[in-house]
Amino acid sequence: MLPATGLTDRLGRELHDLRISITDRCNFRCVYCMPKEIFGRDFQFMERSELLTFEEIERLARVAVSLGVRKLRLTGGEPLLRRGVEELVARLAAIHTPDGTPLDLALTTNGSALPVKAEALAAAGLGRVTISLDSLRDERFQAMNDVRFPVRRVLEAIVAAEAAGLGPVKVNTVLKRGMNDDEILELAEHFRGAPHPLRFIEYMDVGSSNGWELKDVVPSAEVISRISEVYPLVPVAPAHPGETAKRWRYADGTPGEIGVISSVTGAFCGDCTRARVSAEGKLFTCLFASEGTDLRALLRSGAADDELAAALTGVWHERDDRYSEIRSQASANRGGSTRRIEMSYIGG
Repeated sequence: MLPATGLTDRLGRELHDLRISITDRCNFRCVYCMPKEIFGRDFQFMERSELLTFEEIERLARVAVSLGVRKLRLTGGEPLLRRGVEELVARLAAIHTPDGTPLDLALTTNGSALPVKAEALAAAGLGRVTISLDSLRDERFQAMNDVRFPVRRVLEAIVAAEAAGLGPVKVNTVLKRGMNDDEILELAEHFRGAPHPLRFIEYMDVGSSNGWELKDVVPSAEVISRISEVYPLVPVAPAHPGETAKRWRYADGTPGEIGVISSVTGAFCGDCTRARVSAEGKLFTCLFASEGTDLRALLRSGAADDELAAALTGVWHERDDRYSEIRSQASANRGGSTRRIEMSYIGG
């Protein structure tokens, strides 16, 4: 297998983070991600034979780690819907960097299955979880997930994850103007004093099914301003290069952390270290990509690890993606003919 190389793209960005979608299915139908109008009963999801097997995911991860990847995140769809996910976690947790350092292994989930799976995931070697929570108001939350899933069960999932040792649990909230932006302070107050970082994400123009418009974006600067009016915030230095969230803490020393992910108003393409693999093995070098590179064909053709590593290296060396930095007006973004991959397909 090829040694660690500090693999860089055309803009000098190293490959450090690999996000692997393990299913395109989800039990929620969130209006900004998988609206029922498109992802209804007749929608054709992937057959099991199309998905990468656990063995294939493990092999791909091992090769990626040999090239410099240090963080693996399992995504979906909803990754906890994949049968036997604990086995996959155990396989990935056994992978170490060339110098013997354990990987940063995390998982993003809607939390619905976490109360019954948290302990097994932790025992298998999962390091931490990120849970999506877009509202604390039950009626609104049920309307947003569009399957009438109650918010109390997501709050129970946060507690279960923390108790199992999968913390601190990051909580992600996607903000959309006129939908849930009136809860910014309410959410901050709920998690103020708790160990769970709360991150507000600008509503993004991923894919084409969510009806994105620029006017629906709540800028991160507005989020920080609204919270600071009541609970003054001070910035926190980045924990590592390429960190997507700008972090803040409470000036009065109260435990708690606020993060903002500003992919619309404050692009962070310049130090992006992330690649994504879809559930059937396509490699994408940008969240806003229109096409990927088929790694499943290589994995199933008998290719050696060196060949797989060469393919990954070639794609990353040619990478020059910086979509968010060159994003123009919303009308221009949405008016073109280029098809973009949906969030539920590529993972967050």
